[in-house]
Amino acid sequence: MYRYSSAVRYNMADMERIIYTPPGGPPQGPGPNSAIYGIMGEDNIFRMILDFYKELEKSEIRRLFPSNMEEASKKSAAFFVTILGGPPLYFEKYGSPRMRARHLPFEIDERARHAWLGCFERTLEGADVKYQFPMEHLEGFKNFLKSFSSWMVNKA
Repeated sequence: MYRYSSAVRYNMADMERIIYTPPGGPPQGPGPNSAIYGIMGEDNIFRMILDFYKELEKSEIRRLFPSNMEEASKKSAAFFVTILGGPPLYFEKYGSPRMRARHLPFEIDERARHAWLGCFERTLEGADVKYQFPMEHLEGFKNFLKSFSSWMVNKA
């Protein structure tokens, strides 16, 4: 039997669990400024996301990620290239992002979300020097990360 409200039932390998849906729904605000890609370039974005994955590797949510963090960072970087105004690398290689659906197998609660955001915060310290991140767009990017990560929460 399935119950629908703010949650749906998800069956994965004979294991059922209730999937929480955040009340705000998908991100509604503007995405990051597309000028970011033009300033940073692809190499800096890939380097930034690799450093982010190095932070994740040391975090309490490490168990949510594949064993090969460098390869995982490349997949994530392809997504961020597009989000930041670059070519659709992720779509070309992996298809439609559908990030919430792709993350459903992993139990992501508010604690995990905040750990993820903390790793990004540490990565973004000095981002203007390390990655040529345009500081005038940093707050908008952080707001996007907060909204995006909120939508990934699937466990109350």
